[in-house]
Amino acid sequence: MKKIRKGDQVIVIAGNDKGKTGEVLQILNNDRVVVSGVAVAKKHTKPNPAKSIVGGILDKNLPIHISNVAIYNSETKKADRVGIKQEEQGQKIRVFKSNGKQVG
Repeated sequence: MKKIRKGDQVIVIAGNDKGKTGEVLQILNNDRVVVSGVAVAKKHTKPNPAKSIVGGILDKNLPIHISNVAIYNSETKKADRVGIKQEEQGQKIRVFKSNGKQVG
């Protein structure tokens, strides 16, 4: 079970964007994640009417390594670690290590 999933609120703990928070948009198979509002680069695109692409300067979210992000605990307003807990029915859930509450 992955500790960080698509749709989770994360905080960047290392790199140029340290301290920024955002939502995980995509998890790539080489241990990289795309986070909204983090590692944004400008992409110059040409217009292509056949593919209905509007030209101009667009913002593009670049992937960062998964080790540089931590799950954001909204109660403590800090980065937190994630643990896996098994319920009575045998179902596994993710919990915050600091307070033991369920993630999400």
